[in-house]
Amino acid sequence: MNNPVQPPEQAGGDRIDERAERIKQATSEAVATTKEKVERAADHVEEGLHHATDKAAEAAHKASDKAARVSERSREVYDETVDRADAWLEQVRNYVREKPVQSVAIALGAGWLLGRILRR
Repeated sequence: MNNPVQPPEQAGGDRIDERAERIKQATSEAVATTKEKVERAADHVEEGLHHATDKAAEAAHKASDKAARVSERSREVYDETVDRADAWLEQVRNYVREKPVQSVAIALGAGWLLGRILRR
């Protein structure tokens, strides 16, 4: 029986220190577990955001490509229309040069008819 008997105040203080140490360890473990979970969640969110950003960029590229194709096609149609109008205008000029009297008569008739239509 070599166990020295500790006074009650000292035994109570040791228990408090033990319990405080256990609480510190439990708190550290809880914080570490929480940190791991938060980091995993943050990684998951980051991965999702990167995926969404990639999809948005892909959609933007597709839209840009489509707009470029539409713009190019519109320009082609415009150029074709201008070419047709120029060709038609050249035909009219040639007709007026070849048949000036008939051209004036047609112009007068068209003007008279248009005037009658617009008066109503």
